[in-house]
Amino acid sequence: MALMITDDCINCAVCEPECPNAAIFEGDEIFEIDPERCTECVGHFDEPQCQMICPVDCIPENPARVESRDMLQRKYEMLTGRN
Repeated sequence: MALMITDDCINCAVCEPECPNAAIFEGDEIFEIDPERCTECVGHFDEPQCQMICPVDCIPENPARVESRDMLQRKYEMLTGRN
């Protein structure tokens, strides 16, 4: 599953530089996650870095983007060119 940022976001911006896929960006009102780039840090880290650093715990899994670990791994390989 790709992750998402909820309305509880306080725009602290600590998550953005932690994303190895550059999937997090500043939206109109809060930070957002591009689901096409989010691999939940699969291929980079054991746990999603944005979730670990978020001070308000506002980054849950996105139920609209159900993806298996294998799918996330393939997405990582496509994004990094490591096929």
